[in-house]
Amino acid sequence: MKPGILFYVFYALVQFSPSFAAPQVRLGDTTVTGQEISSLQQDFFGGIPFAESPVGKLRLKPPVLKTTLDEKEFDASSFGYACVQPPPFPAKLMAEDCLTINIFRPSSIGPDSKLPVLYGGGFQTGASGIYNGTGIVAQSMARGTPIVFVSFNYRLGPLGFPQGSEADQLHSLNLGIYDQIAALEWVKHNIASFGGDNEKVTASGESAGSIMTSILFLNYRIEGLARAGIFESGHAMTSGASHPERREIDWQNFVRGVPSCSSLATTGNTFSCLQAANSSDIIQGLFVSIAESPELFPWQPVLDGPDGLVPDYASRRFPRGEFARLPFIAGTNLDEGTIFEVYSRVTSEDGLAQAITANYSPPAVSSQTLQSHIQTLLQLYPDNPALGSPFNTGNNTFGLSSVYKQNAAIFGDLAFQSQRRFWSQGYSNADVKTYGYLFTEPPTGTPAVLGVFHSSELLALFRNLTGVLPFPVGPVSANLSTAMMDYWISFATSLDPNDGRGTPRPIWEPYTCENQASPSSTQELVFISSFVTYRR
Repeated sequence: MKPGILFYVFYALVQFSPSFAAPQVRLGDTTVTGQEISSLQQDFFGGIPFAESPVGKLRLKPPVLKTTLDEKEFDASSFGYACVQPPPFPAKLMAEDCLTINIFRPSSIGPDSKLPVLYGGGFQTGASGIYNGTGIVAQSMARGTPIVFVSFNYRLGPLGFPQGSEADQLHSLNLGIYDQIAALEWVKHNIASFGGDNEKVTASGESAGSIMTSILFLNYRIEGLARAGIFESGHAMTSGASHPERREIDWQNFVRGVPSCSSLATTGNTFSCLQAANSSDIIQGLFVSIAESPELFPWQPVLDGPDGLVPDYASRRFPRGEFARLPFIAGTNLDEGTIFEVYSRVTSEDGLAQAITANYSPPAVSSQTLQSHIQTLLQLYPDNPALGSPFNTGNNTFGLSSVYKQNAAIFGDLAFQSQRRFWSQGYSNADVKTYGYLFTEPPTGTPAVLGVFHSSELLALFRNLTGVLPFPVGPVSANLSTAMMDYWISFATSLDPNDGRGTPRPIWEPYTCENQASPSSTQELVFISSFVTYRR
């Protein structure tokens, strides 16, 4: 059973205006009934399972693709449950049975419409219902290039990204990414029934969704499931990568927090017990593990061997040419690190060095080499508020330690800015067309201490997404929002952000390493209040 429409209203703060003419599609022997959003001339289908429920013996296992629904009539008029995650997400709105997919489409289209598909969504938090596709579908219709928008859930935390040697031995690593592959396979098999073209899928994502999508781009299997990508604030190495044994203690803390399995925490034989545990015990273990972890994000992708999704570091795979030759848009926000560090307890450079060691300690280098590089890093990013993030705020420390701005600048560049450029340069060297951007528009009404923080571009891109960023949108920002949507829609429909339709906007040139070498010109489009321009 799924929660009703109030579930969506609660965490996306967007109400649909249903009519009595509910849209229907056939999936095999099942009639799937959605909801018509009459005010926008759109249809919504939500909470459709794309995999078998990952509970019991299927808990901590790769997803099993759901090829048929289990009933003759399926109510798809609302979103499904969010996957299990920590507060502040309300417990009553989440469940383990969460592997569902949602579809927004223009009304009155049929199986033969073959519209292009824009598909996407921390490894600890998130839900597909947060990404409301009505705004971007409406803009696609207004500009004469209609699309179908798809979002999905994937398992989070220890259920989606198990850590430790036992998970490695049982081939149960990176399950959340396998969930994404299963969702893409479901789209491949079923999106035509909703009027989408399974040969014109653009896989997009933000933050963890972007990291996961970029990991798929390091695997040739993505080429049969999507033809392009959009990476917003995240790439394969944003979260780092390590062997699963590195976070053995995090797995033990998780098991120790599950009352029915706590005595087995250090035995290396925990999966059978965890598969038999009830969901409330599992959730309790999640809370314990997060409270005990010294890292910001202990549950994330790991190296999983030659036959896995992450067989080696991206820095090694690029020179070997081990990546899919698919075009993409990739960008970041000006102050990516602030929202992660604003509540940090780090107030000294010694503490900062320890935090870097805890979060970024690659096994390929010795401790001495690591510490040497950390000291070099601290010299390049000195404790000088005028140089820190949020950038362009002078010596203002917003009542916090000056180390906050130093820490935010390091984390933002290390995890996001450098990774975006690494990917763009690697693809450019392989003659694959990519487009880069930097989002620099502060959301109206947000605290200045955050600057242009991680995820703040979502308000512009989805426009109606007030549930994520509940701040007013001024008329200039509305113009910026329309331009961003036009670029994204143009790319999804034609593999080129410059189709000439919609809002008049500058030509977005492809990213090239040659232009990067020039100090007077870079090929990154900058989204600011004065509309859009090139970074100079």
